[in-house]
Amino acid sequence: MPVCPPSLAQPRVNMVDPDEIAKLCYERFQQLPRRGKPEPGREWTLLAAVLRITRRANSDTVEKEVVSLGTGTKCIGQAAMSPSGDILNDSHAEVIARRGCVRYLIQELYRAVSGGGSAVFCQAEEQGKWRLHPGVSFLFFTSHTPCGDAAIIAMTGSQSQPCPPVTPAHRPEEERGRGDLKRKDEESSEVKSIKRPRQEEPETAETHLEDRGQRRQSFLSKSCEDPPQPAEERVERRSPGLCPQGADVHRTGAKCVSGGPADPLLPGEGYHWTGLLRVKPGRGQPTLSLSCSDKLARCGVLGFQGALLSLYLQEALYYSTVVVGGGPYSQEAMTRALVTRCSCVSALPAGFSVCPPQLLQSSLEFPFSQAQTELHHQAGQGRISPCGAAISWCNVPEQPLDVTANGYKHGVTRKALGTAKARSLLCKLELFHSFLSLVAATAPAARPPPSQVTPPLSPDSHTASDWTWCRSPSSALCSGSIPSGLLCCLSLLSPQGAELLTYWDYKQAAQSYQQAWQQLLSQAFPRWPRTDRGLLLFH
Repeated sequence: MPVCPPSLAQPRVNMVDPDEIAKLCYERFQQLPRRGKPEPGREWTLLAAVLRITRRANSDTVEKEVVSLGTGTKCIGQAAMSPSGDILNDSHAEVIARRGCVRYLIQELYRAVSGGGSAVFCQAEEQGKWRLHPGVSFLFFTSHTPCGDAAIIAMTGSQSQPCPPVTPAHRPEEERGRGDLKRKDEESSEVKSIKRPRQEEPETAETHLEDRGQRRQSFLSKSCEDPPQPAEERVERRSPGLCPQGADVHRTGAKCVSGGPADPLLPGEGYHWTGLLRVKPGRGQPTLSLSCSDKLARCGVLGFQGALLSLYLQEALYYSTVVVGGGPYSQEAMTRALVTRCSCVSALPAGFSVCPPQLLQSSLEFPFSQAQTELHHQAGQGRISPCGAAISWCNVPEQPLDVTANGYKHGVTRKALGTAKARSLLCKLELFHSFLSLVAATAPAARPPPSQVTPPLSPDSHTASDWTWCRSPSSALCSGSIPSGLLCCLSLLSPQGAELLTYWDYKQAAQSYQQAWQQLLSQAFPRWPRTDRGLLLFH
């Protein structure tokens, strides 16, 4: 099998038409079934997508294909997180699109290791490792400015917020006590053929937004010399006294992480600090989900492939370009949030680097944005609210569409909770099982060498000699929730000889990824909340 030339493995895409990218994504969304989409004129949502860009050798032809698309605006609270990994914690569009892309990448690696040929990967120089074909790169599109730090930008005229928060304030008592699984209108509409989430949220000073000023075009209407200081410590402290009369900034619903500076909440431009890590708001309870600005910044150092797939890849995968759809936007804020905060990270292991994307904006606004929904809202439709469903579509042959609400399959009943029927294909457990299928399909001689599989970095970790490839059927796998056809897997052998086959084990086995993560944490994001290990011990 041919080996990719090192210098051509991951080119940068320098010439991108942002309007063309936006149009491709909006058209892909229009082609999806109706299920999970917002009600026109009454519900709004956000959209994000990952595109594969392919430049053909000896040709000026550039192919652009949407390989993953996501919509969504919600997160579950910390108390609702599952130790079984069977609930989707973060359903913001950017997260849905990335996780859908991971499904796509697993499928492409499966084709590669099975000898079927992949449009994305070819063998790298290292044993058992893969890299992108020459001329292949990935682009990230989001219909809106990402929530968090990138959304804190100066307002001009009368503009709507780029990523308005969804707040639970003043909800009826019966709605608060009902939990996060089902909304009242879903439970009382079992006679309907299609259950559609309609989460009514009250309008507050931040969520009631009028856009009568600089409205963008709708798609439908147009056929380090000093030692680096952690980014969280380099807070841009604006002085409200220096603001112009009546100046204000777009506000984000994402809250500063605990243990650090808190927003001053002063009038106008002094409402937020900038440069801080933030967590997304939940429905009445705090979340552990970092803002989309923070997660995209992390991708600029660790890549978007995640820890598990890094075991198979010689180099991390980075977005060459990030395109934002029409709406409130600031190049300065985007650069600050996605690039500057991580620009001084150094001492990264081989295969990882600081790889800032090109930042562009389209003039085409998403037809189901909040601003466009307000524009087309008609009397009698009820209050405008965010759509409660999240849609994932990715270019895979089996079950490409996944529609969820409140972290579970859309329309699932309480009786089905805890079963595979309730699980989103994007939850940690399902992606882990997909990865194990990839490992099972990989011939032993084609796997990364055991020396690549190393122990966790925590103080109570096992020694390096404890890690090895398991070459025999695993009774733990065959008797557990993982399909019995998985006969080979990457295992951690404890000093007592017991196999530790959890999701956490696999993530910690990716030594280079974990080393890069530690460098990013220590140099840029020391207050990034750590996930409780107890939430990652599933298999």
